[in-house]
Amino acid sequence: MTADDSYDRLEDDNYPAYTMGRAAEMLGTTQNFLRAIGEARLITPLRSAGGHRRYSRYQLRIAARARELVDHGTPIEAACRIIILEDQLEEAQRINAEHRRTASLHTADT
Repeated sequence: MTADDSYDRLEDDNYPAYTMGRAAEMLGTTQNFLRAIGEARLITPLRSAGGHRRYSRYQLRIAARARELVDHGTPIEAACRIIILEDQLEEAQRINAEHRRTASLHTADT
């Protein structure tokens, strides 16, 4: 592995660079919170060779959003469902925008 490979992994939003302890510390939460959102299937941490949970920056952003909702009184299961629905809505909006662009290109060609 070269230094460039290491740098590329650290720049990768999906690279599981953070241990459960470090992730909880960064989020200002507990390891039990991370386990709970994992059990609710909001995020699925990768496992190290030794079986330890590892989290990516992307997963930490999702966990931070869940923590924000829970801190405002939303039950953890509901917070996870809200985030999943928000993600689905964002994806549907992206697809619709792409369809509109495609349709406008076809209309312009005729």
